Amino acid sequence: SSDLGVMIIGSGFLTHGLPFLKEFRIEATPPGWSTEFDLWAKEVLDRGAIDELMNYKALAPGMPYAHPTVEHFAPIFITLGASSQPDTAPTTAIDGYWMGLSKRSFQVA
Repeated sequence: SSDLGVMIIGSGFLTHGLPFLKEFRIEATPPGWSTEFDLWAKEVLDRGAIDELMNYKALAPGMPYAHPTVEHFAPIFITLGASSQPDTAPTTAIDGYWMGLSKRSFQVA
């Protein structure tokens, strides 16, 4: 018997408020709603508070600008659900900003 690894790759940005961007430059200063949501989501995931993450519309700063619609945020729950170590907080694999949007991406085992 052999152990097979499974890799899950997610794509997208942690914030997705394109209609609310003021500057359309790659190095644009991130708006407050983008940085606040980014830091909130990282902190919530570090604590393993998935119930809070699921209630992001009511609890997260930067709403509704960070995610005006749900479809760009929902994939994070698929990734978390596929983790082989659900009690371990995901690690940040990519961070920073692009055009003011958070590029934070998480890695799960």
